[in-house]
Amino acid sequence: MTAVLTIAGYGFREALRRKVFAVVLILTAAFLALLWIACHFTFKHLEGLGPHGFIDPRAFAGSTLLGLGIFGTLFLGVVLSIFLTLGVVNGDAERGLLQPLVVRPVGRATLLLSRFAGAAAVAVVYVVVVYGCGLAIVDMTGNWTPAHIFVPGIELAGSVVIVVALSLLGSVVLSSIANGIAVFMLFGAGLVAGLLGTIGHDLQSHTVEHIATAAAWALPFEALYQDCLHIVQSGATGATGALIELGPFGGAFVHGWEVRLWSVGYLAATLALAIWRFSRKDL
Repeated sequence: MTAVLTIAGYGFREALRRKVFAVVLILTAAFLALLWIACHFTFKHLEGLGPHGFIDPRAFAGSTLLGLGIFGTLFLGVVLSIFLTLGVVNGDAERGLLQPLVVRPVGRATLLLSRFAGAAAVAVVYVVVVYGCGLAIVDMTGNWTPAHIFVPGIELAGSVVIVVALSLLGSVVLSSIANGIAVFMLFGAGLVAGLLGTIGHDLQSHTVEHIATAAAWALPFEALYQDCLHIVQSGATGATGALIELGPFGGAFVHGWEVRLWSVGYLAATLALAIWRFSRKDL
């Protein structure tokens, strides 16, 4: 346990040295400021308005703005996750920092899992805090909260943990720069597939929907993100719920316990593959 904490602490100090947290904190402050501005003026415009026909404007605005906040939280969480793990293996090996750490009694598996645990813990705390800030901004400016508050935060945390594992696996086989680019492209591909799936679902294009569903299962951080959006807008019914589903921050067609269980298995398989590949790697 002492070795695990030491290695995890090493990764944390290395991130501080590279000013990773400074960059992420600046981006986070800018994002939350923009979210507050959007919420403030949107809900101010809606003051005094009641239901408009079959649409509840406040519920529609709140759900959409919180969905935007969830997207921004996930994006920034992915940025932090990649920064923390992109050079765990090949990057440290090239600088001569890795070889002294993988000798007995520490070993390669302990090193990899320790770095995973440290990066995942930091990313989870960050995502939960930023999600809570976004939720508080929507509540304070618009007096609106979703029916379910805690589950979306947990699923966002699960999404970034999967990204941490993928980035850790990439660091075993790719250089630091190539790994960062690859994980960002996977993240972008997952988001695009999710958006296309929403469009295909709304237009009843089964081919597009099936392709997007396959992509979501192949990249379960996207599936958890969709489930998160689904839970946020689940309290909106009727025309309001249908209208929210048409937007990019409310539509979700992959959700449920099957996705959550698959994500756990996917995470375990990714870590096992990373450990196996690292055990066969020449340093």
